Amino acid sequence: MTETNALGLPVGPAVPDWTPPPRPARQVLAGRFCRLEPLDIAAHAAGLHHHFSEDTDGRGWSYLPYGPFDALGDFQTWMAETCFDADPFFYAIIDNATGRAAGMVSYMRINPAHGSIEVGHVHYAPVIQRSRVTSEAMYLMMQWVFEAGYRRYEWKCHSFNHPSRVAAQRLGFSYEGVFRDHMIHRGRSRDTAWYACVVSEWPDLKAAFETWLDDTNFDADGNQRQSLSALTRPILVASDPEVTT
Repeated sequence: MTETNALGLPVGPAVPDWTPPPRPARQVLAGRFCRLEPLDIAAHAAGLHHHFSEDTDGRGWSYLPYGPFDALGDFQTWMAETCFDADPFFYAIIDNATGRAAGMVSYMRINPAHGSIEVGHVHYAPVIQRSRVTSEAMYLMMQWVFEAGYRRYEWKCHSFNHPSRVAAQRLGFSYEGVFRDHMIHRGRSRDTAWYACVVSEWPDLKAAFETWLDDTNFDADGNQRQSLSALTRPILVASDPEVTT
């Protein structure tokens, strides 16, 4: 039953005893296949630049507002100017099997007062793409968000970035629409596709990730038995009409 105020107008459910969650801290988020380390120039820049450079035509940078970086020094300068404020809060993704830094990601638009936070600046080197490393990294970030007390976790991307739209839905972010003429990207107008998951969905999302990541979900050749998208699809409250998974 919808609640109303003194004027008889409908209002949202009460949020009693609301306590804003903490901001991300400089701590490692550790999993079986990867760990997320707060980004550090000395520890991570050379390894990240090396593996990012394996994307020889720079395709992976197309929908980010920066990159590719031909020289390590340029990458280090960008990191120094961009990555060490409180928001966005950057991590390096470390592949536990090799110890190499091969991806980066951030929390951003961090709003503890309202319990909302966004994942962004997602960039994987070719060496870890389509692996349990990247999926577990996303799981670890989602786990921290909801267990820290956030209510809403957002994913936004360029509307033409089809791989990102597929990834959002696969990871359990429900489609919320497209913001037209949302920003200017590399001198061109960008429409932005929006997705989110909320804290009430977390128990089912957690179970879906853990089922997918479990060794029993993979055969001897490393092929998945169930896809993550099949496990998260029943949790979505709305699907992206541009995405078929």
